[in-house]
Amino acid sequence: MTAQAPSSNLPALQELRSGLPNICGWEAEISSVVNHPNSVFLRETNLRIEDITAGFACALHMHQPTIPAGAQGELISNLQYMFEHPQEGDNHNAEPFAWCYRRMGDFIPQLMSEGCNPRIMLDYSGNLLWGLQQIGRDDILNNLKRITCEEKYQSHVEWLGTMWSHAVVPSTPIPDIKLQIQAWQHYFAAIFGYDALTRVKGFSPPEMHMPNHPDTLFEYITALKACGYRWLLVQEHAVEHLDGSGLGHDDKYIPNRLVARNSQGDTISITALIKTQGSDTKLVAQMQPYFEAKGRGKQQIGNVIVPSLVTQIADGENGGVMMNEYPRDFLRVWHEIRSSGGGKSGVVGLNGTEYLELIEACGVNPEDYPPCQAVQQHKIWQRVDPDHATPEKVELAIASLKETDHQFHMDGASWTNHLSWVKGYEQVLEPMNQLSALFHAKYDSLVQQDSTVTQRPDYQEALLYNLLLQTSCFRYWGQGTWTDYARELYRRGEALLSH
Repeated sequence: MTAQAPSSNLPALQELRSGLPNICGWEAEISSVVNHPNSVFLRETNLRIEDITAGFACALHMHQPTIPAGAQGELISNLQYMFEHPQEGDNHNAEPFAWCYRRMGDFIPQLMSEGCNPRIMLDYSGNLLWGLQQIGRDDILNNLKRITCEEKYQSHVEWLGTMWSHAVVPSTPIPDIKLQIQAWQHYFAAIFGYDALTRVKGFSPPEMHMPNHPDTLFEYITALKACGYRWLLVQEHAVEHLDGSGLGHDDKYIPNRLVARNSQGDTISITALIKTQGSDTKLVAQMQPYFEAKGRGKQQIGNVIVPSLVTQIADGENGGVMMNEYPRDFLRVWHEIRSSGGGKSGVVGLNGTEYLELIEACGVNPEDYPPCQAVQQHKIWQRVDPDHATPEKVELAIASLKETDHQFHMDGASWTNHLSWVKGYEQVLEPMNQLSALFHAKYDSLVQQDSTVTQRPDYQEALLYNLLLQTSCFRYWGQGTWTDYARELYRRGEALLSH
C-alpha cells in the first residue's frame, strides 16, 4: 500500500523498498512537508481555552525491537518471535500485546459515538510499525489508519515522533540522531500519508532519555527543529532551572523552554512539556493524570492566565495494569468527564500540540515559558564562562567535575534512571560507534555530491543496520542473547559497509 501524495510535486511513498522499510531517500520532500508554520489542531478542536480549568494529556509508548532471529536468521520483529515461541518467558502475551497496539482504534470511535470527547497521544517506534507489517497484522494497522487519517478523529488522536529504532539519544552517535528522526518520518509518511505527517509536531524520546552533554543536547534540539518538531516531552527530573535548582511545583504544569548551549557558546531552545514523575504504567493505566488535574487550576504565563496541564506517558502494552486495568479505567473516566461538562469545560483531556496552540492563540509567547536546561549543566557553566566557551574548556570542566563530584554525570536522565545506558555496555557501544563511523565514512561524501544516493538500496540497507544496532533493548535486557543479537547486527552491517 502507498501513501497518497497531497500534491503532484510529491512522490507517493511505498512502505517497502527492496524488501526493507522505506526509511530514506526523500529527505528534501519530507522536510518540505514537516517544516510549515500552520496550526495543526486550532481550527478543528472543539475546546475553548476560557472554558477549561485544567487539562491532562496522556501518551502511550509502544515498541518491539527488530532482531536477527527468523528461521534462517532473517530480521524479524520480537513480536513475531513471541508468537513463534510461546513457551519462552512471557511470550504467551504476544496476542494481548497485539491487542494493545490496535485497541485505540476501537476505543476512540466507541467513546465518540457515546458522546465523549477523548484525547490520546501515540508513540510507536519504527521497528514496531515495520514488525506489524512483517507479520501481516493489517487489522492493527488499519485500525490505526482509521483514527489517524479519517478527519473526524484527527483532533482526538495526536501522533508523536520518535527515534526510528528506539535509540536512547545520549548514547546515539551525534551524526545519527537526525537520521533516526528522519527515518521515522519517512516510514510514518509511507504508512499514514504526508498529510498525517504534517500533524506530527511533538517528539517523544525513547525511555524519556534526554542527553545532558552540552554538545549532544544542542545537536539533538537542532535536529528536532530542522525536522519540523515544535515541542519535546521531557522527564521532570531530567531538567533544572538555569541556576541549578529543580523545577518548582507549578512549573511542571505549564510549558517550559528547554535551552541548550553548546561548548562553543551557541544556544538554541525548544518548548518542553514536562512529564511528572511516578510509576508510569500504573499512573496512566488508572488515569491518575485526570485525577491530578482535578486538583489543579489556572496559572499565569507572562500576562496571560492559562489552564494547568498534567502530562504523563507510559508503555501502552507492558504489564498487567496496562493490559487489564487501563481499558476499564480509560473508558470509565471519559464517561465521568462527559457527565461533568461534556468533556469541553472544567477538567478536560487535551493533546500536547492542541494545548500549546490554544494557549498561544490567547496571546502566550513561547519566549515567556520558564527556561530550563538539562540537569547537571549548571555545574559546567559555573566553571566555564558561556560567553567565552570552547570545547576544550567544557571537556576540562566535565573531567574535573567527574573527579570531584560523585553525583555528577554526563549519561543523561530517563524514566529508567536506575540504569546507565553507558556503563557496562561497552561491548555494544563500541561496535555501535564503529558501525556508525564506517557508515559515515562510506556515504557522507557521496551524499554531499549527490543527494539521490540516499535512494540507493545499498544505502538503505546499510542505514537500516546502523540504526537497528542502536536499539536500546540490546542494552536494557542485559548480557546474553540480546548482546548476541547486537553482535550479529554489527557483523552484517560491517560486511555491507566493507564491500
